[in-house]
Amino acid sequence: MFEIPDLPLPGHGRTAERLRGLTELGRRDPVVARLAEGHLDAVAISAELGADQPGGGERWGVWAAVPSSVRAEHGPAGWRLTGDRPWCSGAAWCTHALVTAAAPGGIRLFAVANEVPHAAPLDDTWPAVGMAASDSRTIRFTDAPAQPVGGPGDYVGRPGFWHGGIGVAACWYGGALGVADTLRAAAGRKDLGPHAFAHLGAVDVALGAAGAVLAEAAAAIDAEPEAGAHRLALRVRATAEATATEVLDRVGRALGAGPLCRDAAHARRVADLTVYLRQSHAEGDLEQLGRLLAEEEPTW
Repeated sequence: MFEIPDLPLPGHGRTAERLRGLTELGRRDPVVARLAEGHLDAVAISAELGADQPGGGERWGVWAAVPSSVRAEHGPAGWRLTGDRPWCSGAAWCTHALVTAAAPGGIRLFAVANEVPHAAPLDDTWPAVGMAASDSRTIRFTDAPAQPVGGPGDYVGRPGFWHGGIGVAACWYGGALGVADTLRAAAGRKDLGPHAFAHLGAVDVALGAAGAVLAEAAAAIDAEPEAGAHRLALRVRATAEATATEVLDRVGRALGAGPLCRDAAHARRVADLTVYLRQSHAEGDLEQLGRLLAEEEPTW
């Protein structure tokens, strides 16, 4: 389907290179970015929690977006997972996944092989238009052999959880660049009129600001990986989401329905990015950021 790039781990001096790589994936195709980002996040999680690294030819997902009915039980044969996990991007593409499950002691992360009969994607659980090709079906686990990765609470309790969220923001930013490319190309072919050129100028301003925020975040992660990671991630994600939303709106207003109806690649990119952005928790994330700012000194 596509080759997953080998990008540096976050917080090891080359985070900017990692974010640039994720941005380029998003610019190429939001679905490719979504799947590759999941694999690369699994690599980073395994490294941070001391688990075995994914092997050659393996394609990993991180299926931990929302609470689920997946239960982990430990018996004579080791850990086993049972239950349904929704929102499993790459349901048929991934060979393995890191999956959260309810276990004695709390929610914890497990490595699982994505293979029948122990893991099976359920038909008709992803009737999507945007991000349709991400194949984010529900997976039903049935007595699936699993290896614990870290202990209870370790998955969300590490700085890398927030670094991974910034990686997703880089993919959103790349998706916005891809949408903006359509407007820039149209402006290069003919005079679109003053309003369209004003939109193009505003798009450049928004993208430049978001790119600067991502670069600043990369430098901050490398300087102090554990310092303020939660607040940093919320700010960067909100910035990338707002920028991508503005780009989608301005490109649509500048070019009208034409590209959405006659340019299949652009229409698909717009639909995919619109859905991808909803990984954000919107006002919920802004509320979290505001509460953190009320407790800590802001960096403005």
